[in-house]
Amino acid sequence: MKLLRSFSYAWSGLKTCFIAETNFKIHVVLAILAISLGFLLNISRNEWLAVMGCVALVVAMEMVNTAIEKLCDVLLQDIHPGIKKVKDIAAGAVMVAAVCSLIIGVVIFLPKIIAYIKLL
Repeated sequence: MKLLRSFSYAWSGLKTCFIAETNFKIHVVLAILAISLGFLLNISRNEWLAVMGCVALVVAMEMVNTAIEKLCDVLLQDIHPGIKKVKDIAAGAVMVAAVCSLIIGVVIFLPKIIAYIKLL
């Protein structure tokens, strides 16, 4: 029962992020695009592992960033330079994961897209 409750809390967190956070929605849409491209372009098992690892990393980082921002907002409603640094660092972590994922996506998908276009 305790395990089911834990999954319920986790699902609630996912729903909260999807409903309330624009950046989370953007990352989910891009994840769906990457997964769809993976099926369309028939990527290899190792490429799937890289794509799914990137998807999981970026979505998880966005959720952690959101959690940090919400916690900071609860702790201190006023603008504070220390809180700003914490929020900026968390946002930067998401950006690092997203940019790295973009690079991996380009390495995996661009050659396949170019080959597909040449076939047309």
